Amino acid sequence: MSPLTFQWAIWLAGITLVVAVGALALARRDAGGGRESIPGPVPVPGTANGYYTGRAGPYSAADGTHTACGETFTAKLQGIAHPVLPCGVKIYVRFAGKEVLTQVVDRGPDVTGRDFAITKALADRLGLHGTQTIQWRYAR
Repeated sequence: MSPLTFQWAIWLAGITLVVAVGALALARRDAGGGRESIPGPVPVPGTANGYYTGRAGPYSAADGTHTACGETFTAKLQGIAHPVLPCGVKIYVRFAGKEVLTQVVDRGPDVTGRDFAITKALADRLGLHGTQTIQWRYAR
């Protein structure tokens, strides 16, 4: 075997090894392997009925301005502002026996003691005035 043929054989063997290791890694990731499993159920903070609780209050802005999520603010805009949840995430908000499906439309709130800011239109729909405790959960 010539030296050039030997080098090509070694090079092909190396490539084959890299491809095989990559294929095994992908197969393991697809099978749920790549993550360490935590034994037993992990408790999730929230209420026993599957809802989280938070403090929320209404807010409004000048008509025609844009929210941090790109929505045009109008008197009819119904949504919530949250500092962490991604724009567009749909959640159910429950207050005073009413439950409404809404979504994150803005960043905030800018008021200490609030977890959410609720647009004035949504607050009116829920009957929420001032800072109140709400229940919320992710929509599925």
